[in-house]
Amino acid sequence: MMASIAIPDRNRSPIKDKCSYDGRHWTRSEKKQWMVGLFFGTSILYASRTIMPFAITSCSQEMGWDKTESGMVLSAFFWGYTMTQFLGGYVSDRVGADITLPIAACMWSLVTFWTPQLVQLSTDKYVSLYIVVLSRVMLGMCQGFHYPGLTSLISHKVPEQERSFTYCMVSSGATFGTLMSGSFGSILIERYNWTVPFYLIGLVGLTWMLIMRYTVVAKTRRKKSIVADREAQLLDSGKYKEGKKASLPWVSLFTKPAFWSLLVGHFVQNNCFLILLSWLPTYFHENFPTASGWVFNVVPWVVTFPCAIFSGWIADHLIAKGSSITFVRKLMESLALCGTSFFLIMISYVSSYTLCLACMAVAVAMCSFHNSGISINPQDIAPNHAGSVFGIMNMAGAIPGFIGVYVAGHILEETKSWTSVFNYTAYLNIFGLILFIIFGTGKRLIH
Repeated sequence: MMASIAIPDRNRSPIKDKCSYDGRHWTRSEKKQWMVGLFFGTSILYASRTIMPFAITSCSQEMGWDKTESGMVLSAFFWGYTMTQFLGGYVSDRVGADITLPIAACMWSLVTFWTPQLVQLSTDKYVSLYIVVLSRVMLGMCQGFHYPGLTSLISHKVPEQERSFTYCMVSSGATFGTLMSGSFGSILIERYNWTVPFYLIGLVGLTWMLIMRYTVVAKTRRKKSIVADREAQLLDSGKYKEGKKASLPWVSLFTKPAFWSLLVGHFVQNNCFLILLSWLPTYFHENFPTASGWVFNVVPWVVTFPCAIFSGWIADHLIAKGSSITFVRKLMESLALCGTSFFLIMISYVSSYTLCLACMAVAVAMCSFHNSGISINPQDIAPNHAGSVFGIMNMAGAIPGFIGVYVAGHILEETKSWTSVFNYTAYLNIFGLILFIIFGTGKRLIH
């Protein structure tokens, strides 16, 4: 890996500006190319991740799985997803996300494509079940590289005052991908077979990977080669000193209250989001059995998509106007956690289908402000190690995928009350928000 260059004095010269501009941050056109590419990559990744919940009913009927066995298939993803979060961030920080992201995309696309074949690999119900569970774990492990890689890439290649919009724009692909799998994926399952979306998403994922690899990534690597030659000449001339990239100061990081408030805030927000993602269809089926499924599966994500982009724009706008990064991060997280909690509690006080759908849609949409709050905060507190820090944070955030969703189901089973589930989720949100308001920061904590 190319060593970093230490600039001994702060006097700017044309050659230094040129080298810094080319080597550190994307140009405007490069940023647009990467944003578009990563947006679609995130969309395909989320379509790959969420198509199984939409297909699980048809798949379980065909394979004879009961609800417990179907739950094993769905939760297995998060076991694998938890395993590789830190590894994904660490590798991206060290060797470059432009290398790790295409490799990971190739792997999760192949796993998605072969899932229908793996389901039918054995005629024994339990052998087939365990194979599929293992494939879901593998899918989670491969996708665990994506978000830490995005964080590392944006932290290194986008100026501080532009990161919120860039990150939120790319992350909004998650909403778009869920929307596509919930609408077109459901149509393909109903008209053809549950296997068709898996084949289609797998092929689209491989196509995206090849396009990115041989266009955007190839162009970036050519640029790196030019910059490396220029830096080598400067090193030979003695104008710069070669510096060694510092390792992440673990002890310092883990003694910072701001870091722990980050972990707790991300945990409770992910817990809320995953509960809504997992239980929203069941809530509407039980409370409004005559309602059209495609409406409540699609409307919340249609509302969320513009909110996700707007949250990034307003955050960058506030920073550009002079607001402190700490204030902006806490404001965006307050909108996310407090806003979501308010509408979850409000659901208990309304009874009509339209009002319940509106409350749920706004609750899901408010979750998107998290992207310009805590989600991007690792880039503030540790810009040189953002991928690793995000990986640790997202490892904690993945735990609700197999614990938080189960606890919500247990509460529902014991109390028979959706109000209890929503209130429990809302109170956890407020607890996490209070910690982040008190201890969170947008200042650099480690170098």
